[in-house]
This record gives sequence, C-alpha cells and structure tokens, in this order.
Amino acid sequence: MSFVKVIIHAVWGTKSHYPFLTKEIMPKVIEHIRQNALSKQIFIDRLNGHTEHLHCLFALNADISIAKTLQLLKGESAYWINQEKLFQSKFEWADEYFAISVSESRLDKVREYIDDQESYHKKVAFMQEYEEFISRYNF
Repeated sequence: MSFVKVIIHAVWGTKSHYPFLTKEIMPKVIEHIRQNALSKQIFIDRLNGHTEHLHCLFALNADISIAKTLQLLKGESAYWINQEKLFQSKFEWADEYFAISVSESRLDKVREYIDDQESYHKKVAFMQEYEEFISRYNF
C-alpha cells in the first residue's frame, strides 16, 4: 500500500470575477462541493472564500492529479449550480486557478487564512490577493 500526503492550497474564481457567491449562496455551494468531494474520495480540509472566489485546502489523492481534482470540484459544482438555478444567468468558474503545495509547518497558518476570508477581503481585493500569490510563489 502506498502512503501519500500532499496538501494543496487551491484558489479559483468566478468567470469575469463576478460576485455570485453571496452570503446566502456561498454556504450552499460549499456544502455541495464538500459532499461531491467526499463521493469522489477527495479530502477537503478547508473550503471558504469570498464573493468571487474560493480557497480550498485539500489532500491530493495518490491516484489523481491536481488538474483532475480541480476539474471534478469546479466542473461538477458549476453544473450543479446551474441545474439548481441558483442564479438567473449561467454560472461559470474562471478557467484558471492557483494551486501550491503546503508544508506541514504552514498548515495552521493556511487554515487560519482560509477561515478568515471575510475579514481579509474587507482590506484586500481578490485580484490584489491573486497577484500577491503569483508574485510570492514566483509563478
């Protein structure tokens, strides 16, 4: 049996950064993504966000790539959101995403950061946050 523990912090936004994820909608979307992930044996440690994006801290399964994991989470959730007609217009996630591995020593900091998205985004806009990630991790 193989033992793999790779923790990924992924961030993805709504198409055109439209603020679809209101306080009423966000919990429904998060709960659905969590349930879908469980059914696909994807372990989500943290999932939170703000009006136009989500942060997800998940364990990478030994049998699946980061790209496939995010396709399963993003694609299926967009399909579900549209089937449930949570919005009058068609919902889409942006194609791009940010993903980076997280060391054991940084897990608690990343968890705290993800949990604190609402207050964080009172000070920092999503695009500024995204650009800081790209810069900090030399993408």
